[in-house]
Amino acid sequence: MSKALEEVPGITAGFQFPVQMRFNELMTGARQDVVCKIFGENLDSLAIQAEKLSKIISTVQGAVNLYVEPITGMPQIIIDYNRPLIAQYQLSIADINKVVNTAFAGQSSGQIFEEEKRFDLVVRLENNERKNLEDVQNLLIPTRNGNQIPLSKLATVSIKEGPNQIQRENAMRRIVIGFNVKDRDVQSIVQELQSKVNSQLKFPSGYFVTYGGAFENLNQAKQRLLIAVPVSLILIFILLFFAFNSVKHGLLIYTAIPLSAIGGIFFLALRGMPFSISAGVGFIALFGVAVLNGIVLIAEFNRLKNQGMENLKDIVLTGTKVRLRPVLMTAFVASLGFLPMALSNGAGAEVQRPLATVVIGGLLVATFLTLFVLPLLYILFEKGIKPKVKLNKAHLLLAFTITTFQAFAQQEITYDEAIRIAVQNNHQLKNEQLKSDYSKLLIRTSKEIPKTEVNTEFGQINSAYNELKFGLTQNFSLPQVYQCQKKLLFEEYNSSLLKVAVNVQELKECKSCFLYTLIFKRKGTIAFTIG
Repeated sequence: MSKALEEVPGITAGFQFPVQMRFNELMTGARQDVVCKIFGENLDSLAIQAEKLSKIISTVQGAVNLYVEPITGMPQIIIDYNRPLIAQYQLSIADINKVVNTAFAGQSSGQIFEEEKRFDLVVRLENNERKNLEDVQNLLIPTRNGNQIPLSKLATVSIKEGPNQIQRENAMRRIVIGFNVKDRDVQSIVQELQSKVNSQLKFPSGYFVTYGGAFENLNQAKQRLLIAVPVSLILIFILLFFAFNSVKHGLLIYTAIPLSAIGGIFFLALRGMPFSISAGVGFIALFGVAVLNGIVLIAEFNRLKNQGMENLKDIVLTGTKVRLRPVLMTAFVASLGFLPMALSNGAGAEVQRPLATVVIGGLLVATFLTLFVLPLLYILFEKGIKPKVKLNKAHLLLAFTITTFQAFAQQEITYDEAIRIAVQNNHQLKNEQLKSDYSKLLIRTSKEIPKTEVNTEFGQINSAYNELKFGLTQNFSLPQVYQCQKKLLFEEYNSSLLKVAVNVQELKECKSCFLYTLIFKRKGTIAFTIG
């Protein structure tokens, strides 16, 4: 169609989807994808600058259907009066203008009444007498002495091109140069155009250019996405944390997000589609669906582990086998649902295709990678990563020497040192100290408020109509109750401290029969006897 219309002179053709064209017209007043607006004062200067800018745009790859808004070219009949000659004939400009206006536009010379209706009687030349320039030049102007003079004797009558339209925006005159984008993204093409304009085109003082259309919409949408995407990711992580009560498992399921992003980007590149706002919205939807597969697998792994299965390899194999069908159903249901949108060519297809392509490609790749990568990561997260220490020959020789010395050496120690070692290694004393620390931490829970309960009901509650009822419950006690709880926990903490002190004193009450021996066992442990 473009090649066929190129043979028709004087027209500019552009092809767009109806929805996209209307959105562009609502945003910028023009129907093209990218709109460049040059602002200035003089219409001729604006037309010259627009012509220069259109030549630069034609050199940018991907810019098609170039359109320059016509602001000149309207043919006008200009009457330039010869004022000295008009004064010789004792005529005035007003008299001549009245004759010209009467001949071509018409003047009311009376009224006609038809019962209650009233009409003006307008006098003017016939249509055949006011078609050509010669008709204006031969128009007879009456003088005071009764003679008639052609208008061409009193003025110069000619046809000149004048302003076609004068468009204003923000109280400034402007001209629009628009073009559509083909086989390229909007952002890169506008960036290339801006660099070429800055280097090749110098605007006069008071003249400047702005870039709008889909590019302006892209920048605004990117600013909104910079807020929407992080917020959605944070909300997904919060929900995962509440579902599993574990940061580790939340991060583990979170790995489905980059895996799904890989598939979305790959399928966009495979179909030759640039990143757009609809594709960005598709990524947000993709992240939410992709996380479901991770939730299904991790929940099954935890269920098997809670049932007593200890071997991580068996847990992963059994859980993946059991949950294979739900994972595949989650991916294929969404993918098949978006398939008509990915193949659509009708109205709105420019919005549907990128969104559906991202969701389908992301889910297919994320499902395949999740079934293999997520179980391996689960094993690594549960086992933990332990650093391996490499020992050289010097380390081995030192360890052998110390072990040999511990096996045969004997040494006597003092009473105070024996008590210190006993206090450090007595298991009963350690137990009492742990209880004391636990009692100290419990003091903080004296003012703990129960969790808020949210209830919903739907049905015929108070009438024959279905009603939706929300309930919010929060329980709390009087301040005196919390104060008494704090005092009780504090006294329990003091009691635990006394038990620790009693155990330490019992260890020290062995001075009457003092016998100590320190023996170095071959395993490197210290044993002593106090009696």
